[in-house]
Amino acid sequence: MITIKKYAAIDIGSNAMRLLIANIIEQPGKETQFSKSALIRVPIRLGQDAFTVGEISEENIERMIDAMKAFKLLMKVHKVEKYMACATSAMREAYNGKEVADMILEQADIKIDIIDGKREAKIIASSDLHHLLKTDHTYLYVDVGGGSTEFTLFSDGQMITSKSFKIGTVRLLNNMVNDIVWQEIEKWIKTITHDYPNITMIGSGGNINKLFKMSGKLQEKPMSYTYLNSQYTFLNGLSYEQRVSELGLNPDRADVIIPATKIYLNAMKWSGAKNMFVPKIGLSDGIVKALYYNRI
Repeated sequence: MITIKKYAAIDIGSNAMRLLIANIIEQPGKETQFSKSALIRVPIRLGQDAFTVGEISEENIERMIDAMKAFKLLMKVHKVEKYMACATSAMREAYNGKEVADMILEQADIKIDIIDGKREAKIIASSDLHHLLKTDHTYLYVDVGGGSTEFTLFSDGQMITSKSFKIGTVRLLNNMVNDIVWQEIEKWIKTITHDYPNITMIGSGGNINKLFKMSGKLQEKPMSYTYLNSQYTFLNGLSYEQRVSELGLNPDRADVIIPATKIYLNAMKWSGAKNMFVPKIGLSDGIVKALYYNRI
């Protein structure tokens, strides 16, 4: 007998908000399957507010409330049984973040958990990472967001250490990351990977997913440092308008994709990783699985 449940995850990031509705398929004697039923992305760049002026603007508060009302209705028509909404660095750092979350609860009836970087990394680790981690390999997992980047080292199938840094695409676009932050990340990565000679990187986030899609590679194949570096040079040589019109990138992707690529490239260089796998996982997937397995 097959049982199908529907769970949802709302990811309120610094560059966009996402609603993932997932099918959870249970069969006796078989491993539970998770599949995407719907994914809606709304390009509300909260980080532009939070990181530059320290608060979410009135305009974006209204947009957030409208988006959350729409998400609520979509979950209703999809007959979602359980959901969780998580907000990351932009809402964390905006001084009115808690106030905005309270307004959304009151007007859209959606409760938002504002989570820290450590919890964010833990939730992401609840996703399909364990299927990728070979016990005789060492991996540096890098999740690049708009306001922060989470780094996690795995070896022999176990998490060794994890750290969140205040570096992200929206911060970099606004020249809010100084050389000291880059130096701290370089030192941390080199220190934690020093005793592991062969590192493979795993990348997640909207930008690396887009770069991987553009590569035309099969899902189980990695991207090399050389390929990623050539893409970085190519993208950098195009204007913002060319990246939108000629490459077909979304307007809110065409600017952040370059600083994101720079973070991944540096992480590969400092860890010595020659290849990066790009599974389709992220905070939304982690939320669904954490809800299902009661890891929240």
